[in-house]
Amino acid sequence: MGSHRRTAPSSGSDRSAVVALGLLSAAATALGAVPAAATPHDDTRAEVDRLYQEAEKATEAYNAADERADGLRRQIATAQDGIARKQQRVNAMRESLGSLAGAQYRSGGLDPALALLLSDDPEDYLEKASVLDRITVHQAGELKRLRAVLRSLAQDRAEAAGRLGALEKSRKAVAAHKRTVESKLAEARRLLNSLPAGDRAAYDRATRSARADLPGLHGTPASGRAAAAVAAARSALGRPYVWGANGPGGFDCSGLTQWSYAQAGVALPRTSQAQRYAGRQVPLSEARPGDLVLYRSDASHVGMYMGNGQVIHAPYPGAPVRYDPVGMMPVSSVTRV
Repeated sequence: MGSHRRTAPSSGSDRSAVVALGLLSAAATALGAVPAAATPHDDTRAEVDRLYQEAEKATEAYNAADERADGLRRQIATAQDGIARKQQRVNAMRESLGSLAGAQYRSGGLDPALALLLSDDPEDYLEKASVLDRITVHQAGELKRLRAVLRSLAQDRAEAAGRLGALEKSRKAVAAHKRTVESKLAEARRLLNSLPAGDRAAYDRATRSARADLPGLHGTPASGRAAAAVAAARSALGRPYVWGANGPGGFDCSGLTQWSYAQAGVALPRTSQAQRYAGRQVPLSEARPGDLVLYRSDASHVGMYMGNGQVIHAPYPGAPVRYDPVGMMPVSSVTRV
C-alpha cells in the first residue's frame, strides 16, 4: 500500500523535452490513446502525472480503511474481554445459586413453620432464613442485570463484526484498485526507463523543479518536538518508498511524517488528509522546519518542511526518501504540529 507519490509537478520546468517523439506509439500503447491535438511529450507527461496522482489517492484510501479496521479490531477485542469477564461472574453466581438451592433441598424443603418448631434455636433459624432470602433476591437481581449486559455486548460484538466485514471488503476493493494503478505505474516507469540516461535525468530534474514565485523559506523548528521530528526525517533519507509503509525500513508519504513525529513522541493520524488537521494551519511564507506541507487540493501528498525552501518526503515508487523543493507541486496548506 503505498501512498504518496508526488505527481510529477505540473508547475516548474517543462518536462516535454524529455520524451522523444519516437515514443508516441509506445506511450499510446502503455498509457492510453493520445488526443490528436496534444504533443506526445505533453501527453506522456500528463498521463504519468495522472497515474501517480491516482495511485497516491488510492493508497491514502487504503491507509484510511486499514486504520479504521485496526481500530475496530481493538474495539472487538476489548468487548470480547469484557464479555469473558462478565461470563465468569455469571458462572460463579449460577454456582452460588445452585449451592443455595441444594442447601434448601437438603434441608428437606420443610415447611418453614415446621422447621421452626424443630429448630434447636428458633431465633438463629429466623435470622438465617432472613439472610438467605436477601442473598437470593440480591443474586437473582445481579444475574438479571448481568444477562442484560451480556445481551448488549453480544449485540455490540455482532455489529462490530459486521462493520469489520464491510471494512475488509472495502479494503480489498481499494487494494484491487491499487494493484490496477500499480500496473499502470509499472508501464509508465517502463516507458520512462526506455529513454536514454540523459533524457531520464532531465525528466527527474523536471519532476523536482520548484516554482519560481515562492519565497526563500528558512528558519528554526517551532518546538523541541518539531526539531526531533526533523532529525528523524533526516535519518530516513535514502530509504525506499513502500506502499502503505510507515517505517522504519520503508515509507509512503504520510507514513514518513507519522513515523518521524512518533520518534518525537507525537502521534499523528495515518493519512495525509487527516494530518492536514493535526495542528495549526500557518501560511506557507511562515513555514518552519518540522511543519507538514500538504500538496494538491485534496491533500493527497505530504512532506516535512526542512528549511531553506526544501522538504523531505517519500515521493513515489522507485524514488527513495529525499529532499525536494517545497514548491515542487501545488501546496494546499501548511500544518504546524
